[in-house]
Amino acid sequence: MARILVADDEDSVRSFVSRALELSGHEVSTAPDGGAALNLALQEDFDLLLTDIRMPVMDGIALALNVTAKRPNLQVLLMTGYATEEQRAHNLDSLIAGIISKPFTIEQITELVDRTLARKIT
Repeated sequence: MARILVADDEDSVRSFVSRALELSGHEVSTAPDGGAALNLALQEDFDLLLTDIRMPVMDGIALALNVTAKRPNLQVLLMTGYATEEQRAHNLDSLIAGIISKPFTIEQITELVDRTLARKIT
């Protein structure tokens, strides 16, 4: 079981992802924007940050940069529904473990999370 922080400004996506990961046995905390996610990530220990790229207060890329500067061992996965944002994120290959495009299925997100967490262990 891993501790995962899910950050997304869309309630439906945040709820969908957190329920899917909880059903997979993970402990999940959520944040509605990048600022709240940064506060949580710096106050608590997480194994993985799963964040949307486009969010208010602080976008997912800025969040990834801030979090990994202070917690370099935290794995980061990005979610996006915008191709242009995905291209921006590819410049961060050394900081992020992967990107998933919306919409995605429960199986796709849980598989990506499990693969990412397995890489951290090995």
